[in-house]
Amino acid sequence: MLLITGNTLPELYRRISSWVNGVSMPQGRRDGSRRDGRHDEQLNDDSSEPQFYDIALDDEDVAAREYGDDLDAENSDEENEDEYEEVVKPRRERKKRKPKLSQIDVATSSMSPSAAAIVKGVAQQMPLGPGANPSSWSLPTLDMLTVTRHEKADERATQERGMKLVEALKEHSVETELVGYTRGPTVTRFELSLGGGVKVAKVTSLSRDIAYTMAATDVRILAPIPGKSAIGIEVPNAQRELVSLGDLMMSQEARSAGHPLDVAVGKDIAGRAVFLNISTTPHMLIAGTTGAGKSSAINCIITSVLMRSTPDQVKLILIDPKQVEMAQYARLPHLLTPPVTNPKKAANALGWAVKEMERRYDLLVEAGFRDIVGYNAAYDRGDLSEEQNTDQSFDRIPYILIVVDELNDLMMVAARDVEDCITRIAQKARAVGIHLIVATQRPSVNVITGVIKANIPARMAFAVSSLTDSRVILDQPGAEKLIGKGDMLLLPGNTSVSQRIQSAWVDEAEVRKVVGHWRRQAPEIVYVSGVDGEKSGGSGADLFGGTTGDSGDDELLRQAMDLVVRTRQGSTSMLQRKLKIGFARAGRIMDLLESRGIVGPSDGSKPREVLMTLEELEQLQQAS
Repeated sequence: MLLITGNTLPELYRRISSWVNGVSMPQGRRDGSRRDGRHDEQLNDDSSEPQFYDIALDDEDVAAREYGDDLDAENSDEENEDEYEEVVKPRRERKKRKPKLSQIDVATSSMSPSAAAIVKGVAQQMPLGPGANPSSWSLPTLDMLTVTRHEKADERATQERGMKLVEALKEHSVETELVGYTRGPTVTRFELSLGGGVKVAKVTSLSRDIAYTMAATDVRILAPIPGKSAIGIEVPNAQRELVSLGDLMMSQEARSAGHPLDVAVGKDIAGRAVFLNISTTPHMLIAGTTGAGKSSAINCIITSVLMRSTPDQVKLILIDPKQVEMAQYARLPHLLTPPVTNPKKAANALGWAVKEMERRYDLLVEAGFRDIVGYNAAYDRGDLSEEQNTDQSFDRIPYILIVVDELNDLMMVAARDVEDCITRIAQKARAVGIHLIVATQRPSVNVITGVIKANIPARMAFAVSSLTDSRVILDQPGAEKLIGKGDMLLLPGNTSVSQRIQSAWVDEAEVRKVVGHWRRQAPEIVYVSGVDGEKSGGSGADLFGGTTGDSGDDELLRQAMDLVVRTRQGSTSMLQRKLKIGFARAGRIMDLLESRGIVGPSDGSKPREVLMTLEELEQLQQAS
């Protein structure tokens, strides 16, 4: 760097002009000196000759420029070599021993080197899993996803912010030392070691003062950082980096994740891609306020499944009471049923999943395996086809991923049925490959009940408005300090230490490309009947046998019929009280009674008319 000085503005102009003219000369040098160390002759006798100062960043550059370290080998002489050995080399040795701010432990995020391939449109596919070969399905190419380019972070500015943080704490009589920092896409974590006698609690009490000094909306303090003898202060970056799904799918972590349910989550505070295996989680609870990024995270999870898995590997049940979030995934070959938008049908879909779970357990017992992994591996090897001692036919079992976008709407309509189904799925469905992702924007104890929390250990917490909401989701504080727009805390379930992550973003146009790729391969979609309960009213041939496909429901139907005929009250609320069942189940049973001619059609809020007499009921019971 070159510095030109002048006492007055006209004098400074003259000196700059002289310097420019000097540079334009063939032999001119910007430092005004010759190679042998002697100054050039003055161009004129004006006393305002420009003064030039070479500003070096370290002692090595000063010594090198002063003693001719930049000489060509052919022009160097013994005198310069002696001066170099006596002055420059010792200064370099001192420089190696001197600790500098640039030697602080630094970790920054960077773009994947292979990302340029996507930008150029090169088609690259994720490898199929072992169970999908041979398969007629082709996975979407990675060039359907966009990749964001990020400018290199200004490390000097980040270091200056760290030193500013140290000075701010010093003003409050807290002696600290900056030992490192980690810069992520959303926040930078500064690692500080405390001075002697400084209590950790004193630092945590200064969070608002630190936020004021750093001109940040809020800061999050980790005291201490797990595994380190230091505290961490997470300060939001002045400019956030967009994390796209394409960035994650092109990362090395994506290539090493080979399970069909390895889903892209986002980037951690060090800029590393984070993938989560839903099969080991095995269920996920997502919560946060409106606009915090829940729906974007769900879209990334579903799209990453579509990018990596065929319909033979993973099946989906999408429950969308908001009616608009899941509409873009309609007519996918992965779907067992169209996206469910009716809360009553959503309870039926969860009930179907419970029955499918029991059926799969019976199949595993018949085949002699503990879980779906061993069963599918044996099927791929051909071991199950050799079993001749049973009439049971064996097929490969796909994973089933159930995604509920808004739990609050379901709990308002059929709280007991929904809670019972979620509890049973969360308790037992892991071994048979049925996994659940539940999201809500109302993290209250009425929605996220203690039973649901106890059975879903993995949590994603986005920004919430209060400490109480954070404790409801995570059982610990922290979510109230998040800054929104995809900033979240991930609790994997196997540890109580949360991980701060910037959730990925997938554009709606990218989702349409991926969905269109699958639709072109399956122009006609065949759904599984009865998943949403539409055919449950007419599936049985007689009154007492097989109307619901479950012996418990058949017994409830018998009890309900007896209650309605004997009390002459065709009331759904009466069935709820007497049979201790939820609203959705009672309504479903009442519809079955109507289809059999026991009660009349619904008449608003009035009880239904009872059409069957007590004598007819007794005759029917004797005949059965």
